[in-house]
Amino acid sequence: MASDTPAPADVEQRLRSSFERQRLMATLGARLTRVEAGEVCIEMPFDPAHSQQHGHVHAGAITSIVDSACGYAALSLMPADREVVSVEFKVNFVSPARGSHFVAVGKVVKAGRTITVCTGEVWALEGERSKTVAVMQATMIAVSPAD
Repeated sequence: MASDTPAPADVEQRLRSSFERQRLMATLGARLTRVEAGEVCIEMPFDPAHSQQHGHVHAGAITSIVDSACGYAALSLMPADREVVSVEFKVNFVSPARGSHFVAVGKVVKAGRTITVCTGEVWALEGERSKTVAVMQATMIAVSPAD
């Protein structure tokens, strides 16, 4: 479902406006860096304040950015009068989250009127090196903005 097709300007603006209202993303220093139809990229710099006891970025911070990437990927294919929320996800952490910054990409696998299934991946970047740190499977549900 995800493509190299940029989302229409009004869709991108709607996603960026929504993203700016997410206080957790602001707290994490996360930025919405790419919006395509069915695919979204969110980047987050390393911050020691987001680390766990071993100095790696906490799983909660990694999960937050990839969950948002999947949610916004789903939202990019929804009508303007709908929003999305997560109803289920599973995350596998495959490497410690060590790097100077992290890139989360969410992609739509199957979009429906009510339920959308997405996959997500997070990479840790350090200089020229990148390493997958987490993969996600997520289900999003369409809701009205008042829900």
